[in-house]
Amino acid sequence: MNLPQILTDLIAAQNSFDSVAYAHCFSKTAVVFDEGKRHVGKAAIQNWIAKANETYRTMMKPLAYSETKQTLDAEISGNFPGSPLILTYQFELKDSKIQLLKIV
Repeated sequence: MNLPQILTDLIAAQNSFDSVAYAHCFSKTAVVFDEGKRHVGKAAIQNWIAKANETYRTMMKPLAYSETKQTLDAEISGNFPGSPLILTYQFELKDSKIQLLKIV
């Protein structure tokens, strides 16, 4: 699967539970929507993913990517009910960074 480098970096950061590297994949004004909550800006995104990593220890395995739809389907597994799950990551890129991420 040929992913944009920023998505490869995001997956690597997630799978190593590195919240700093994860947040670095986003623009300064990025927005993440997950579990009905909105996280705005790198600091908020880093705090959100650090807490999620501590609680759930989520690993990502990419399954399908669509450049035209700007989606990544991934199997996630970790310390949460129903693990593993398949989620869709809808994103928008700006200047080689993630500007918007919706996890559905």
